[in-house]
Amino acid sequence: MIYTTFKNKLVPALLGLLRIMTGGHLPLKKVKDVPQKKPEMQEKPDSKVNYRRRILLKGLAGIPLLTIFPGAFARNRSETGPDVISGATLKIDYNQIKDLEGKLPEGKLGNLTVSKMILGCNLIGGWSHARDLIYTDILFKAYNNEKKIIETLYLAEQAGINTTLMVTQYYPTFNKYKDIYSGKIQSICQAMLPENDFFSDINLAVNSGATALYIQGGEGDKYISAGKFDMVFKAIDHIKNQGFLAGMGAHSLETIKVCEREGIPVDFYVKTLHHDRYWSAHPEENREEYSIIHEYSPDHNKYHDNMWDLFPSRTIEFMKTVHKPWIAFKVLAAGAIHPKDGFRYAFENGADFIAVGMFDFQIIDDVNIANQILGNLGKRERGWYN
Repeated sequence: MIYTTFKNKLVPALLGLLRIMTGGHLPLKKVKDVPQKKPEMQEKPDSKVNYRRRILLKGLAGIPLLTIFPGAFARNRSETGPDVISGATLKIDYNQIKDLEGKLPEGKLGNLTVSKMILGCNLIGGWSHARDLIYTDILFKAYNNEKKIIETLYLAEQAGINTTLMVTQYYPTFNKYKDIYSGKIQSICQAMLPENDFFSDINLAVNSGATALYIQGGEGDKYISAGKFDMVFKAIDHIKNQGFLAGMGAHSLETIKVCEREGIPVDFYVKTLHHDRYWSAHPEENREEYSIIHEYSPDHNKYHDNMWDLFPSRTIEFMKTVHKPWIAFKVLAAGAIHPKDGFRYAFENGADFIAVGMFDFQIIDDVNIANQILGNLGKRERGWYN
């Protein structure tokens, strides 16, 4: 009995732990990425890497020795690589889904049916907007590895979020999720407009499977503030000529005003909206239009990656005159405003949809909060354009 346990469990476990702690330097043939399987299908043991990892996990099931080496395990687990990600290896906390309090309402964006809350993509890309903290981008990327991104997309879709914002560099992971889980989640891709190859990112988004596209907010502000209205016209026309809804992103209200005044034929707007009642917001008298797309100021009383709607009252008033769908983003000022406050502020002040960056452990709470607020809105002066 003791010998059998030692042979069948302890030896494979110790060998596996030794590989992990040494970064896999024991002789082990490395294999390339393999096509992913649907969740109900188990991986075949045709990969020595996958097979030996399963032996390790089986051996560890009844052994407490892992607690002796927690630092080494945590340090090296990311080195196993993405080739082991499949429906069989992902672990979703289904108990979270049981905490949902209701179905998330939906609206129309052109011919698309879109959940009132859209999943943002900054967190998966590592864009933390953490003011002067210098480590958070790395921390976000360390947490949101490919496996975690796939788990987050799955949980979001199960919670009723049927649309996410996306950037072209994350479509391989996004499409891997859709392949593994037969996911139906839609993607609205924010397109960049590089001057040396103007349509390249738009074309990449289309070829990657985007559902709709919009000009990324910083890009929209950059081209409009420089007076390059004709370039924006060309970008919007290029998107629409390929049969896609075309939106315009903006941090500055002036960008939206120009689009309306010049008749740029956008189908929807993706515009920031949040109040300024939080500690790191700088004084209104020091806020300068388009400062968000320029260098951060070392002056504590000026812009330093700390505000994304510099003049929210102006945004609210002007958007009452805009008769197109409005996806409000940065509604929590990158984590400075509580969802109960930020969601209500956005919906009551005119947003048709909100885009919210969320870690997996925030999704259920945020969906429940959005449901509660949408079911109990106060006075809203702007009509619904969805």
